[in-house]
Amino acid sequence: MNTSPAMDENNPRVMIVAGEASGDQHAADLFLELKKEFPAVTALGMGGRNMRDAGIDIRFDSTDIAVIGVDGLFRKLPKIRRALGLMRTLVCEEKPDLLICVDYKEFNFKLARHAKSCGVRVLFYVSPQVWAWRPGRVKKYGRVIDHMAVIFPFEVPFYQEHQVPVTFVGHPLADKVRPSLGKAESMAGMGLDPERPIVGLLPGSRGAEIRRLLPVIEKAVTELRKKIPGIQFVVVQASTVTDSQIGEFLDTCDSDLIVVKKNIYDAIQCCDAVVTTSGTATLEVALLGIPMVIVYKVGPLTYWLGRLLVRISFIGLPNIVAGKRIVEELVQHRATPGTICREIRKILSDAAYASEISANLLKVREKLGEGGGMERLAQVALQMLKV
Repeated sequence: MNTSPAMDENNPRVMIVAGEASGDQHAADLFLELKKEFPAVTALGMGGRNMRDAGIDIRFDSTDIAVIGVDGLFRKLPKIRRALGLMRTLVCEEKPDLLICVDYKEFNFKLARHAKSCGVRVLFYVSPQVWAWRPGRVKKYGRVIDHMAVIFPFEVPFYQEHQVPVTFVGHPLADKVRPSLGKAESMAGMGLDPERPIVGLLPGSRGAEIRRLLPVIEKAVTELRKKIPGIQFVVVQASTVTDSQIGEFLDTCDSDLIVVKKNIYDAIQCCDAVVTTSGTATLEVALLGIPMVIVYKVGPLTYWLGRLLVRISFIGLPNIVAGKRIVEELVQHRATPGTICREIRKILSDAAYASEISANLLKVREKLGEGGGMERLAQVALQMLKV
């Protein structure tokens, strides 16, 4: 989009608010895309290192307010309230031309409602999972936002039905999940033997996930070693996870385990099967077409509330996108070393079963869009800025 003189004189200012690591990255990517289209745009808001590095004026660092489940919310509630109070003040005092809320649903819903009362237009990116629970909230979101940008195609009808302006922009991972090296080259670089089975381990990106699931995964690894001599393991360590958080596990491992912190897609593509926690990581594995088993554990209160409120049959995003169970989910009491071991052995020993999973994951990849989602999101934002 060419910049006209009128646009340069407008100098639009946006406020971008993200509360978790993934949102921080999405927000940074969006702002950089906006700068390509319209260099005069400036931004302030809440986020982390990625947003700051992109040139956004960060007024509250969100690094320590990401939560998982109700249990984590209680511990961080004072910080979250302080952040929300500051953002409410800023949105009315600074009067940005557009507030862009990136994920972090409950927080951003309250902020959007306040912004609306101050006469600030609101673009919401990454829809709350109204299709999973509390579907009545579609109407409430429609009253406090001006446009919803969604990342899954099946979300569009939920908003259209209630006359909420909506655009499917595509999933951001469709652009990002691409290995930088060929499979053979990646294997050689990591010292993996292509003649022996390789299992990827993605134990999560949050401390609570690591504490609940890593001990279970560790015992599953022990069982798999007994059942499958020569098996190799690749641990994908998220950037938000410290060495100390997984150190005890690594200390008990032999030389057949490799830890990967960078170029994770190069590593995942080498795997014959993957054990992953629920969340965005499941889509990363899905986009690479690798058969997986999804494991998930939360605190008792969070699980109990989920059982009461969630209206869908699955928790794994590949299954939700597919509209059917295409990969096994082991949730709460079913997430045991034995069940993990059995599913991984089935994937490794039954070629037809593994091929069927991969074929279904390919269909999931097709549904997530062809890429270019951030460019489409930037165009929505620019249209709302009327530049």
